[in-house]
Amino acid sequence: MTTPSETPPPNVWPTLRAYDARALIRFLVDAFGFTETAVIGDGDTVNHAELAWPPGGGVMLGSHRESPEDPWPVQPGTGACYAVTDDVDTLHARAVAAGAEITRPLQDTDYGSREFAARDPEGNRWSFGTYRGEPQTGT
Repeated sequence: MTTPSETPPPNVWPTLRAYDARALIRFLVDAFGFTETAVIGDGDTVNHAELAWPPGGGVMLGSHRESPEDPWPVQPGTGACYAVTDDVDTLHARAVAAGAEITRPLQDTDYGSREFAARDPEGNRWSFGTYRGEPQTGT
């Protein structure tokens, strides 16, 4: 049971497709600090990858497939994700040092978050901030 002062742990995992999934994995690890937990595939093809976000949750991704039988026909570069971090300033510096394209500078918001946004090499948009969502009422 969740009390009104708690936000539940993440149980939704954004899922992306990439033209170069292995390069995207390297970028997400190097620039944003994800942890590679599983990469399944052969050669340049990634059938399934999981990258954990250290504070909780993560992202799943795989190689784009040009096939009408593709069970998950998500176009590369169309994703957008928000990830919570306690140290957004350090993450911003890491992303800049790794060459991430910053699309919204580091800033404080009117809803109490400190955050920035970036685009990965595939074109997906990422926002990182301290906002953890509104507390949920018990169920």
